[in-house]
Amino acid sequence: MTLLRLFPHGPTDCEATLRTLAAHTIPGAEETDLASHTHTRLLRHAGEPVRVTVTFTEKEITVNLPDTVPDPAGLAAPVRRWLDLDADTERIAGALAGDPLIGPLAERRPGIRLIGYPDEFEAVVATVVGQQVSLAAARTFMGRLVTAYGTPAAGLRTLPTPRELVAVPDTELQAAVGLTLARTRTLRTVAQRWADGFTLAHLTAGEARRALLALPGIGPWTADYLTVRALQHPDTFAPGDLVARRALGSVTADQARTIAERWAPWRSYALMHLWADAAYTPPGRGRTRA
Repeated sequence: MTLLRLFPHGPTDCEATLRTLAAHTIPGAEETDLASHTHTRLLRHAGEPVRVTVTFTEKEITVNLPDTVPDPAGLAAPVRRWLDLDADTERIAGALAGDPLIGPLAERRPGIRLIGYPDEFEAVVATVVGQQVSLAAARTFMGRLVTAYGTPAAGLRTLPTPRELVAVPDTELQAAVGLTLARTRTLRTVAQRWADGFTLAHLTAGEARRALLALPGIGPWTADYLTVRALQHPDTFAPGDLVARRALGSVTADQARTIAERWAPWRSYALMHLWADAAYTPPGRGRTRA
């Protein structure tokens, strides 16, 4: 095995990172082991899927990969992007420290990072599949999708490509995954768009949001969520997110948007703090409330 050692800029909250990954782990495609602080999945490199195991510690992140992988150092940059390792978490936590709600969360978890996805299309598919359902249901749907249409590789399975999904009839895709017909059609719509070469890369946050909202079945929450998780834009909030709104005292979307203005230019990190506190906190641990 080849070992890459990656050093993040500033502190990293390993527990929050692992629990974020675990909450979205796709059965059959990923494995998260909280006890060993590891996450295993396939990353595409040099045109092939490569099985990697990422181990998290407070000081560094190590990446184990097969010795047969060409140019293993070439995986360092995409892993750093995926895990947001170049964000200055100390500076971000300091900027949020004075806020009465986010300040205590930033003090508790100064190393919160904007965990993204290694692949943009994966982010889009996972978000569409996860619309208006629980995290557990979203994992189940994604696992079915991977089982039905993914390709086996190194003991795991890849996510189907846009072209592979486009080739699947609506009725077959719906039956295999268990989505509603409307959600199935949205999934195939985005698959067709990405198969045609569309990408969010190099778009501004505003451009990306407008492009996403132009797609049938994509609403404001999905567009905001993808701006945060796929683009990893540092200053986006999702005022329609129910978890965030509950954390803010069960406010309306407009009220949540107004409250979030005080966290600029780090609104995405504030949102990650709210998610971590409400959704990724271990059982029995106290949570901060608005």
